[in-house]
Amino acid sequence: MERQKQKVMGENTPNPKQVMTIGSLRGWGLWLTLLMASFILAFIPVWKSLILTWYDNDEYSHGFLVLPIFFYMVLQKREALASVSIRSTPWGIIIVIVSLLLYAIGHIGEIQTVASFSMVMTLVGATLYLYGWPVFKLMAFPLFLLLFMIPVPAQIYSTLTIPLQLFVSKISAAISFSFGVPIFREGNVLFLPGQTLEVVQACSGLRSMMSLMMLTAVFGYLSLSSNLSRLMLFLFSVPAAIIVNVVRVSVMVFAFHLFNYDLTEGTAHTLFGLLIFLLSLALVVGMKGVLSRWER
Repeated sequence: MERQKQKVMGENTPNPKQVMTIGSLRGWGLWLTLLMASFILAFIPVWKSLILTWYDNDEYSHGFLVLPIFFYMVLQKREALASVSIRSTPWGIIIVIVSLLLYAIGHIGEIQTVASFSMVMTLVGATLYLYGWPVFKLMAFPLFLLLFMIPVPAQIYSTLTIPLQLFVSKISAAISFSFGVPIFREGNVLFLPGQTLEVVQACSGLRSMMSLMMLTAVFGYLSLSSNLSRLMLFLFSVPAAIIVNVVRVSVMVFAFHLFNYDLTEGTAHTLFGLLIFLLSLALVVGMKGVLSRWER
């Protein structure tokens, strides 16, 4: 009788060594949803600013895709997240406190980039504090992807754009001249007989570079197995963006010189821009194919 009591008590007594997981928490999906909703509500001023930026500036229109991709990746990891052990770390709360201080500075000083960055870092710190390193490792890439929502500071954008404009102008002029096109370059302005072309910021490559960086990051993460290959594909987005914009400017020069056709405005310009973007996608897919063979 006494042995039976001990057996029953042993079955009902919780094991102190039992590992707690997200899946062992009742209604963890609802808990995660409430946590995300609270996070979004707490940073409403940042979300308003970001959405306006995505809507007004073509350079950051890809920001509308970041959150859907983020939630898709989280859903893809739901089984792994439900089974991984929870090991809270105090470093998380430190990151949250520092991030909230940055948010206060960014909000008061109206520095959008700082406020937006602090929002992402607050989510990083909350993940570490509530769930620990094992969960953070699974969520590392989706959290990294959130950084593509944030606009580049205007000072940095201008600093990067001007050299890229000059580089694209120089290479495009050299290519055109080598094919017998009478062309003269002065800075980012190309002079042709009867036409003047200016390589504006949109043709510098930085606009397409931001979109390509996000695209290659996601594409590499989903299609490549090696972190080194993923990094190489991600870095390839920089020369790919420059290459396609050199092609863009060169084709504009040839179109006017050979056919007296202006590709700088109207529907033709829009369609031409779409073709150039498809070319950049082709370059990325080609590079991914090379890296896939290299991984074998």
